[in-house]
Amino acid sequence: MIAGVTFVDTNVLVYAEDGRELDRRDLAARVLADLWTSGLGVLSTQVLKEFYDNATRKLKMPPESARRIVAQYAEWPVVETTAQLIVSASLLHERHSFAFWDAMIVEAALLSGATTLLSEDLQDGRRIGDLTITNPFRPAGP
Repeated sequence: MIAGVTFVDTNVLVYAEDGRELDRRDLAARVLADLWTSGLGVLSTQVLKEFYDNATRKLKMPPESARRIVAQYAEWPVVETTAQLIVSASLLHERHSFAFWDAMIVEAALLSGATTLLSEDLQDGRRIGDLTITNPFRPAGP
């Protein structure tokens, strides 16, 4: 399933820990396990911050558990949020009609060299340069 460097958006990490949606949790866990095995997963400091916030606030995860998961994923390549990333994302936001925070994710994925961005929140199949946005939770087609 994993074909190249894959940037993971926050929702994939959150679903892997969410006991309320078992099908999505199982799928997210399989995808993340594949990325751990292949060594092809990448994310950003924004994703790690959003995960911690969602895990502790929405999933009611104890802070120490959320912190442990963040520390684990920090072992992957992590794109840092820099002033230049913000400027580049603002241009992407203007040119491609992404919400600013989504543009930050896309720009971080581009900067990482990923060929795939796994996200439920963005347009499945959309391409930006060499990057393809893929919704891993989309229903299987005919």
